Amino acid sequence: MTFRSIVFAASSTLALMAGAALAKDSVTIGLQLEPPHLDPTSAAAGAIDQVLYSNVFEGLTRFMGDGSVLPGLAKSWDISSDGLSYTFHLNQGVSFHDGTAMDADDVKFSLDRARAEDSTNAQKALFGDIASVDVVDAATVKVTLSQPNGNLLFNLAWGDAVIVAPESIDDIKTNPVGTGAFTFANWVQGDRIELTKNADYWGTPALLNAATFKFISDPTAAFAAVMAEDVDAFSGFPAPENLPQFDADPRFQVLVGSTEGETILSTNNKQAPFDDVRVREALAHAIDRQAIIDGAMFGYGTPIGTHFAPHNPAYKDLTGGSAYDPERAKALLAEAGLPDGFETTLHLPPPSYARRGGEIIAAQLAQVGIKAEIINVEWAQWLETVFRGKDFGLTIVSHTEPMDIGIYARPEYYFQYDNADFQALMSKLNGTTDPDQRRTMLQQAQDTISNDYVNGYLFQLASLSVAKAELQGLWANAPTQATDLTAVGWAE
Repeated sequence: MTFRSIVFAASSTLALMAGAALAKDSVTIGLQLEPPHLDPTSAAAGAIDQVLYSNVFEGLTRFMGDGSVLPGLAKSWDISSDGLSYTFHLNQGVSFHDGTAMDADDVKFSLDRARAEDSTNAQKALFGDIASVDVVDAATVKVTLSQPNGNLLFNLAWGDAVIVAPESIDDIKTNPVGTGAFTFANWVQGDRIELTKNADYWGTPALLNAATFKFISDPTAAFAAVMAEDVDAFSGFPAPENLPQFDADPRFQVLVGSTEGETILSTNNKQAPFDDVRVREALAHAIDRQAIIDGAMFGYGTPIGTHFAPHNPAYKDLTGGSAYDPERAKALLAEAGLPDGFETTLHLPPPSYARRGGEIIAAQLAQVGIKAEIINVEWAQWLETVFRGKDFGLTIVSHTEPMDIGIYARPEYYFQYDNADFQALMSKLNGTTDPDQRRTMLQQAQDTISNDYVNGYLFQLASLSVAKAELQGLWANAPTQATDLTAVGWAE
């Protein structure tokens, strides 16, 4: 071999070694909110789904990035002519991460647990029409309904409907065991959650060997982490004012999409004076939505006048019914016997839309005599005090569950709206499969809660993410609150 050949061979070897060293098989994702625990079937916190949905846990059906619902653990299903029975045919050869087989018994256990009388599932109402779940054989499950429900396949795609195993349920909050393309590896509370590739995954294997979710609550720290490339992507980036800077930097890509997140000024309908519709209407007219979108979200967000996503075909623009009109707000307060206004509380969880938006809203309310005491709370505290305890006057939160207007038919829900006509309408909607009839009823439902001024409807939350330019497969839109990594990888 000549000297030149030796040099060429050595150079080629070094180049291959360098390429191998640079090849990426892992990813670090920044998130603002850390889950309170890791069981998506027993908490309302979307932060759980943000990490685990599709990655670790799977349901019979699943959402895709475009909002479509596709088969998941169920490869197909048959629906009876009367719409009362669904027979699900399961994918075979599916195992939980602990090695136990996933079969029809696990599906029955999961659905029965979710709909049980003592269920702690935050979306128990999704399963309300299920009369029975029967095992036909190891790969077949029959779900019988008490009335037709045109939303069943959609409902079963929620994170609250994932399939879990009785063998691992006792430790699910700290050691989640699912069937997904990634397995849970480690949780350093206050810092990160680590996942590893499931080598025995039944479906299309993940492209990545490992994934880390890094929790960074402060927007300034989030900006610094992305700029320093300490994280490969930040899902739900909390500092929208920085997005133009990232957009101009060739190292990064900015993903701007839509979410299912109706961002609202939630109102305690049973607490005086909010039990008076005139006061709730005054609240609505005291709010300048566009000023909130511009000030808190730097222009990212779509104004809404009801609890429904603008990208949904059944959406009805009702913003005109609660247009910014402070003089009208003052007149309504006087009509309600509160000419000098009143005092209340405004609980603000950590997301930027809440903390930043809350400051703007408090100033707007003060202009009409409503003095809102701002109380900043952590997420776990919000869940305990506001969501479960109902101990609040006002709060700001984005409801990221897909097409969830049905929560207004639940009087026990945290904003405590109790309207028998609306409840009957939702019951009728659930039993209707005709698309045109469903559209009419959905628009009627939007009208009702808008006219009742149940909450202050602010804007549809935009999906804002920043990632390294070479990272591929991230969702731009967020049809459910999730960071689905099952098709994410690095460009070669």
